[in-house]
Amino acid sequence: MFAVLGLFGPFGTQELLIILVIVMLLFGASKIPELARSLGKSVQEFKKGQSELDEPQAKAEKSEEKKGT
Repeated sequence: MFAVLGLFGPFGTQELLIILVIVMLLFGASKIPELARSLGKSVQEFKKGQSELDEPQAKAEKSEEKKGT
């Protein structure tokens, strides 16, 4: 678990706990799962859109490789 906390850069365990408490006070415990779910969907849509943009570029690169050989 502590290795995961290292991903947050300069934030230590105490800072993350304080942030978590503030978020719980602002949004309430029942709202947090909804926020996490919508954040997950947003990230999923972003990745989907990014992969859709990369597909034409990858196809163009493959066709250039075929022409080169």
